[in-house]
Amino acid sequence: MYTPFTLESPPTQPFTDYSKWRLLVNDGGRHTWHYLHTEQHCQNWPQTYLDKFWLGLETRLPALPPAKHAMDAAKNGYTFYKHLQAHDGHWPGEYGGPMFLLPGLVIGSYVSGMGFKEEERLEMIRYLMNRTHPEDGGWGIHVEGHSTVFGTGLNYTTLRILGVPADHPVCVKARATLHKLGGAAAIPAWGKFWLSLLNVYDWEGNNPVPPELWLLPDWVPFHPHRWWIHTRTVYVPMSYLYGIRFKARESDLILSLRQELYTEDYYKIDWPAQRNNVSKADLYAPHSALFDAINLVLTNYEHCSIPPLRRAGVARAYELIVLEDENTSYQTLGPVSKMFNLVARAHVEGPESEAYKMHEVKRQDFMWIGKDGMMMCGTNGSQLWDTGFITQALVETGLCELEENRESLIKALEWLDQAQMRDDPVHYHTSYRHTTKGAWGFSTKEQGYTVSDCTGEGLKAVMYLQNHLSFTPKLVSERRMCDAVDVMLTLQNPNGGFASYELVRGPKWLEWLNPAEVFGDIMIEYCYPECTTSVITSLAIFRKYYPNYRSKDIEQTIRRAIDYLHKAQKPEGGWVGSWGICFTYATQFALESLSLVGETYETSEYSRRACELLLRKQRADGGWGESYKSCEQGAWVEHENTQVVQTCWAVMSLMYAKYPHPEPIERGVRLVMSRQQPDGSWPQEAIEGVFNKTCAIAYPNFKFSFPIWMLGKAHKYLEELRRVGA
Repeated sequence: MYTPFTLESPPTQPFTDYSKWRLLVNDGGRHTWHYLHTEQHCQNWPQTYLDKFWLGLETRLPALPPAKHAMDAAKNGYTFYKHLQAHDGHWPGEYGGPMFLLPGLVIGSYVSGMGFKEEERLEMIRYLMNRTHPEDGGWGIHVEGHSTVFGTGLNYTTLRILGVPADHPVCVKARATLHKLGGAAAIPAWGKFWLSLLNVYDWEGNNPVPPELWLLPDWVPFHPHRWWIHTRTVYVPMSYLYGIRFKARESDLILSLRQELYTEDYYKIDWPAQRNNVSKADLYAPHSALFDAINLVLTNYEHCSIPPLRRAGVARAYELIVLEDENTSYQTLGPVSKMFNLVARAHVEGPESEAYKMHEVKRQDFMWIGKDGMMMCGTNGSQLWDTGFITQALVETGLCELEENRESLIKALEWLDQAQMRDDPVHYHTSYRHTTKGAWGFSTKEQGYTVSDCTGEGLKAVMYLQNHLSFTPKLVSERRMCDAVDVMLTLQNPNGGFASYELVRGPKWLEWLNPAEVFGDIMIEYCYPECTTSVITSLAIFRKYYPNYRSKDIEQTIRRAIDYLHKAQKPEGGWVGSWGICFTYATQFALESLSLVGETYETSEYSRRACELLLRKQRADGGWGESYKSCEQGAWVEHENTQVVQTCWAVMSLMYAKYPHPEPIERGVRLVMSRQQPDGSWPQEAIEGVFNKTCAIAYPNFKFSFPIWMLGKAHKYLEELRRVGA
């Protein structure tokens, strides 16, 4: 058992003075929020436009001259967006949306004895209260989702840990919704696990998570090292904590939660009967018969587990936890593994250990404050992803040639230079890692994970900045660009496609063992059209500049990847996006790739079918709008409102395909220009991203990079169409 931290008194004022928050950006892209307590400190560290924008405060930036055409609008957009660039050259931003991450932060900290600053506690309360479902007071799996037991049970518990009393109106309403949905006994597997750590759910109500699996020979087809990396890195600490049956020491709060979370007496619940009890409101991926059969066998094993074998499995799992922490400077791959690792390290090494202190320091990297309060982000940021897109946009539109933009572009190149990984992980083969030398990750170099499309977009951005422009220094050497190419060439799968972090390691049937119930396609890596196309585009551009480096390998890789794209196209003409919503997102990437090998609307059946799908989906107002439910269903689902970002993706798709008729493009341009605000910005609309089919996640910087990109390209494209037509 572990003694949880002492609760503060119930909040009397669940908000802070937003004029006192500051975003601290360290070299390397690390950003953390800090609250200043004195007026003198505030004067010494004044708020910037960057601070004010993300806090939802008025920036008071002046109105810009009204745009006469699309290029003016793009220029105005970047005039605004430059103010959101950090001093080190990257663009910080929120990466929130999932509603099961903040509970992990709070529960994991609570059971580890790690507290929060008062201002952090108040703003987390504020965020949860602002994010309740307006109709029933519950929470979903993400901010736009319907209320579920997973979201409501965990976030109700979080509010209570943060000091909100059970009789607070928000808690009363949420508790009623939780009970209506079946109570916490019906929470999905990850929720059962968190509540078990908190000691408000019995371990007998969990399906087994045996650490002994790590003792299997690596060649076994279901060995955990073959699982998708996000599942694998979460399973490692879960198996350790399950193996030792970790649970927090009883307290008045825990005793109270045992009564509040359930629809029956906690002490009379048949816990083994709850293992497969999942509310219909939550269930997306039901258990397979194989999974249930294996759990039956493992449950029987738990009754007679072999102590030396269990100890060896626990020891191996803990070893892998330590290796992951050291490989990532205690960031870990993501927020769920981050907090599970913290609990494990706190249990073994205690609060005075270096590991505990480092986890506390790096915990801040995931905590982001916005206009609704403080959340936990999906990683330590999306720094590379956002910086890569806007730099490419500036080069392709010609905005890079404006004198006032040169300093901004040089700073972006400096950041991209230092963000490239130049070595393999410290613990490379021993922690089942893919090579990282030459790669770019999704967020920062420190986090240290190769991502296929991020490497592609990072390399593309560097080549654009160094090879297209005369005023930029050559910071990234040709050798380092070749290193990036080498990494990407190691990531192609036998079917020609590219997955996210590494090669597909496991057989497809492993998906029958999906334990999470609320997510789809989580057990192995999959090839994705958008990852594949980012690699294709960067390799195609690379060989133009460096035609002699591995030319045959690059040609073969591109050819096989294009073949994968052809086969991945849906019969109706689009590609399913797995990281953005959804057909508009993936189709934009696919049509860019096809165009680079000469496949366009007039020369390619694949390109033409994709354009015809988009044209059928264009709305009367000229825009496009697609719901996150498209990702759940694998079929186009209309959003109730037209979306600026998706309109940009659709228009860029048509331009990449060299669609010859201007009218649909002009209508999309007018829609995006009509939504631009006088200061050059665009308001936030619906959430942009997704993962594992069901969970939406925010990319709020997209509302700047893609409108700027599309409008600047459209201006030049439409001029060319008019010239040819004349």
